[in-house]
Amino acid sequence: MKLLLPFLMLLSTFDIYVHSVQTTRQEDINPYPDKPRLSFRTDGTFKITVFSDQHFGENPWDSWGPEHDAASVNLMKTVLADEKPDYVVLNGDLITGENTFKENATTIIDQIVAPLNDLKIPFSTTQGNHDNQNNITHLDEIKREQSVAPLSYTRTAPPGIGGDDQHGPGTYWVPVYPTQDAQTPCLILWFFDSRGGFANTSEPNPSNPQGVDDWVHESVAGWIEDEVSKMDAAWGSGEESRAALAFVHIPPHFVQELQANLDSSKEPGLNADQLGEGSSQAANPSTLGNDGPFWNALTDKVKNLKALISGHDHGNEWCAREPTKGVIFCFDKHGGYGGYTQDGWGYGVRNLVFKSTKPDTTVDTWIRLEGGEEKARVVLGPDYDN
Repeated sequence: MKLLLPFLMLLSTFDIYVHSVQTTRQEDINPYPDKPRLSFRTDGTFKITVFSDQHFGENPWDSWGPEHDAASVNLMKTVLADEKPDYVVLNGDLITGENTFKENATTIIDQIVAPLNDLKIPFSTTQGNHDNQNNITHLDEIKREQSVAPLSYTRTAPPGIGGDDQHGPGTYWVPVYPTQDAQTPCLILWFFDSRGGFANTSEPNPSNPQGVDDWVHESVAGWIEDEVSKMDAAWGSGEESRAALAFVHIPPHFVQELQANLDSSKEPGLNADQLGEGSSQAANPSTLGNDGPFWNALTDKVKNLKALISGHDHGNEWCAREPTKGVIFCFDKHGGYGGYTQDGWGYGVRNLVFKSTKPDTTVDTWIRLEGGEEKARVVLGPDYDN
């Protein structure tokens, strides 16, 4: 017995050490140690509402510009009060940057996030091509958002990831836990910066502005692989323990083929924007396109990916499965009164509800219009579009 006691004490000490190392690793990988932990509801569901292409700040020198912004704020207030989401995503083109003035460009962010601040709803943003212009950059918007919105979970990628640090930094992920006291997340929300727009120049109105590449930079592919490896080491296999959902403003170029084969009976929703040059991430002569490294890394490395969700094309709101990877793609709904539109398109949001904390859960999604009408309801899961 005397010989056994030191051994048991040593074993107990080892167990404490292992537990301490595991806890430290879990804490180290959590990117939000000072923010409230995001978690599923007690009924095992999690609801996300997506606003896209709000285009605040248009034509401030005309009456209709500020009127459109006021209408967009009212839409947000109406939808948020009705839907009561657990999380909100603002999926790009927050501001029509080419219409804003240098002295007030970033303060438009205050107006956009005010309804979320008032209701204390956590949220994330991506930035779009109109958010990179002569008087605004993606980094400018992110910094302002972080300074005025305590429940913003938007952050920037490490240096060298995403291309130009000013115009493409918004690539990151957000963990969601099954309960407040859970040690490991059951859902990862991924956000990618598709860049686009124009870079700042020294001229106030440059005759030849410098265009910014409009696709997710190839450096993001290696970052995805590294981040997934860290998650697996800290939290266990993603395939067995975590679901995922991804957001990017400009859709990958493969959506053009999806549109050509849509079946409205299985893939419902407005399909009014014809896809072509400028409507998706720029393709080169190869079959992968410039967004190929990002697309391959996302679909190969991120397990249980329920969908990739984009905005950019205001007249589309459908979902379809990409056949070579088996991943579902969805368009958002044009959510602001700014930006182009046509009669009958309407304004609204995309809702997504995770049905359980399990990695193989299905996700209900639908378009909700400003007046409350619901349309294009589908279930994202293994049986969708098969």
